[in-house]
Amino acid sequence: MKLWGGRFTKPTNELVDEYTASIGFDQKLAQYDIQGSLAHVEMLAKCEIISQADAETIKQGLEKVAKKIEAGEAELSEINEDIHMNVEKLLTDEVGAVGGKLHTGRSRNDQVALDMRLYLRDSLVTLVDLLAALQQALLKQANANLDTILPGYTHLQRAQPVLFAHHMMAYVSMFERDIERLRDSFKRVNRSPLGAGALAGTTFPIDRHYVADKLHFDGVVENSLDAVSDRDFVVEFLSNASLVIMHLSRLSEEFVQWSSAEFKFIELDDAFCTGSSMMPQKKNPDVAELVRGKSGRVYGNLIGMLTTLKGLPIAYNKDMQEDKEGMFDTFETVKGALALFAPMVETMEVKKDNMYAAVAEDFSNATDLADYLVNKDLPFREAHAVVGQVVLHCIQENKYLLDLSLADFKGFSDYIEEDIYHVLAPETVVNARDIVGGTAKNRVEDQISNAEQRISDTQSWVKTYEEKVNVLKKASS
Repeated sequence: MKLWGGRFTKPTNELVDEYTASIGFDQKLAQYDIQGSLAHVEMLAKCEIISQADAETIKQGLEKVAKKIEAGEAELSEINEDIHMNVEKLLTDEVGAVGGKLHTGRSRNDQVALDMRLYLRDSLVTLVDLLAALQQALLKQANANLDTILPGYTHLQRAQPVLFAHHMMAYVSMFERDIERLRDSFKRVNRSPLGAGALAGTTFPIDRHYVADKLHFDGVVENSLDAVSDRDFVVEFLSNASLVIMHLSRLSEEFVQWSSAEFKFIELDDAFCTGSSMMPQKKNPDVAELVRGKSGRVYGNLIGMLTTLKGLPIAYNKDMQEDKEGMFDTFETVKGALALFAPMVETMEVKKDNMYAAVAEDFSNATDLADYLVNKDLPFREAHAVVGQVVLHCIQENKYLLDLSLADFKGFSDYIEEDIYHVLAPETVVNARDIVGGTAKNRVEDQISNAEQRISDTQSWVKTYEEKVNVLKKASS
């Protein structure tokens, strides 16, 4: 007989049990379910809803159940549908009928919302920590390449030279925004729904704030209907995770291109590449390619969750059982990608000479020739036209700007003097962008210094959370 089966006259069809059971995936919530139950039973005793003796018996039983689940000794069954019913069944097997008092004043509806919030806040902190580690790997490459120049691209065409360190710092900035979004979303995750019951609260004189404090929540979800039906925090996580994997995918694409024979800008460490079963010479950037590919499944989880929720009336509906697998999968997918990316970035070899050679054989210094003429008081549009003619001449003669003689330059404009060769040198071009956010070396050093401080702040935030919540984990393991 199901724990809820009192009003039924026949058992559910076996196919229904199999189709509706969630224990195959929501067992990931076991430790969080027990954390919530320990806080709940303590509150029940404090509020004199159950006796202190019964609460202590239930607490000891939950601790035994937690150890059995952790050791793989607990039998989790589809018959008991989900992690909540399985834990309750294991508890009553340990302590007898008194275990049934644990569910006083709560429903699986507020219980699952609680478990998911506990799981997700841990997941957010894990991803923030991994993002900070990836930022550190990018900073290490930036610090090592403050004098490395490569072409900057627009439309995948060479545009203007930049420092490789500047390019790395662009990704540090992207991941900084990801960290900000995850940390900001934490405050919306970190609210306790427990006590909302099935949808309308409970007649028992519970203390919701006491449970919230015990579980280190910042407060409670005020409206009971909202508490059990809200999955905005899941959608927000899936959306933020989609941005993380999108940024990783963009960096992956650059690594795939840069490691090709056509670019030869970097070489990825052998530990993060694979070979071909047929072509012995091959070294494939499979990690970068697979991260790029996995962006699709993360986006799919976001769209799936939005689609599930879009037509649901308020309060809990069985459709919402679909809220977990996508959340679990997205976390594991992004976590795995970030864990791989940091060491892959840190160990890659930057081929400085090849990058510099590419800059020397293009027209990415053409804008500086135009700016040079503007500084000689030629209107920019006229300067632009002059430089366009110079570039066309170079293309026809199979030359680059620095290959031209001063006489060649003067054939296009008398404003051009001997100092043009210094102005058009890649090092000068890069360091001329001496504004906040520019690619001049001293400005990139400023970016690095500022990023290091923000990463330190992020790591302190992670450490504070871990110290606060470790007590909960120890109590339920």
